[in-house]
Amino acid sequence: MIILDPLIRILSLALSIYVYLVIASAILSWLVHFGVINTRNQVVSMIGEFLWRITEPALRPIRRFMPNLGGIDISPIILILIIYFLQMVLQNVLVMLYQSGL
Repeated sequence: MIILDPLIRILSLALSIYVYLVIASAILSWLVHFGVINTRNQVVSMIGEFLWRITEPALRPIRRFMPNLGGIDISPIILILIIYFLQMVLQNVLVMLYQSGL
């Protein structure tokens, strides 16, 4: 339990940070699509590229199985739900470790 407890907590924290990155990526894509921010700006372009490289590997498999909803992309919502499910599983594993006394 000395090693597993911090590992589970760090993994849960990493998943929480990833949720924020997915949300930031979705918001940035909306802002670019509606013309609020310009991707010709180097800083915006670098942030967009970073968010795309971080989130696209997890979103691509979800988009493959999603039906076409007429331009509405709900894959970030599904990914966030999957991440929350994984966090709940990790918390249950942590509780079971504490109850077993390992």
